[in-house]
Amino acid sequence: MVPIWNTPPAYFELSNKDMHIWQAALDSPGNRVQEFREKLSLDERAKAERLRFERDRNRFIVRFGILRSILGSYVGVEPVKVRFRYGDRGKPRLCDAFGPADIHFNVSHSEGLALYVFTRDHEVGVDIERIRDIPEMEEIVEQFFSARENAVFRSLPRSKKRQAFFTCWTRKEAFMKAIGEGLFYPLNRFDVSFSPDEPSRLLSIDGDPEKASQWFMLSLKPAVGFTAALAIKGHGWRLHFWQWPDQPTSNLAYQQRPKWLSVKNEKNLSWKQIHIPGSLSV
Repeated sequence: MVPIWNTPPAYFELSNKDMHIWQAALDSPGNRVQEFREKLSLDERAKAERLRFERDRNRFIVRFGILRSILGSYVGVEPVKVRFRYGDRGKPRLCDAFGPADIHFNVSHSEGLALYVFTRDHEVGVDIERIRDIPEMEEIVEQFFSARENAVFRSLPRSKKRQAFFTCWTRKEAFMKAIGEGLFYPLNRFDVSFSPDEPSRLLSIDGDPEKASQWFMLSLKPAVGFTAALAIKGHGWRLHFWQWPDQPTSNLAYQQRPKWLSVKNEKNLSWKQIHIPGSLSV
């Protein structure tokens, strides 16, 4: 799916069946980097300073500054006042102090591009990767992917393997991040679709297709040369795609109202039946 990235609205309403997906460029001019740095916690600033290369430091600062800015807009606090707690595997969540605003989120970045996903009352995972050559690609598939995925991968022509690898990888990582395990969860315990003629789908978990059918999975082409995927338990989500603005802003006050993008993702719905107004499906 190729999303249409819309200008964000002045007022954010995140309902139970809404999923907000944000895209942001992380390579910002120096004055913007400083603006975002002032939104970070002391721990986050210290982590940034430990990064060796200036480009990596700046991208870290911008990535977390944008996350805090978006979350602050959702819960109605200044970005610097947003507080996190962390799961056993390090997945961040809003502190309990924000109470009924039970907003779940996940972030992924690859080089200078980041994706942020926000939902209410449902854990979600997202992964983005720049499509590139990996010399160990065949070995990674053989050693870590499931038996079914290995068979599918071997059957593909060489010209399609690189795209298939990153399609599979992003779908798998999105699921692992959604359940809060990250790469601690064995990659071969679950199967995802990834051949060019298959829709995005979690096929089985520990050999159980019924358990997998409770999950919604979607692949995205956020920008040229990148692929991404998101995973969340449940069906019937309304998807909203926002582009983080390049120009400085303190209050996210934009004129355009959100475009409601509905996906009817019932278990037996074919990919060609999915229609998202204002977007393209591929």
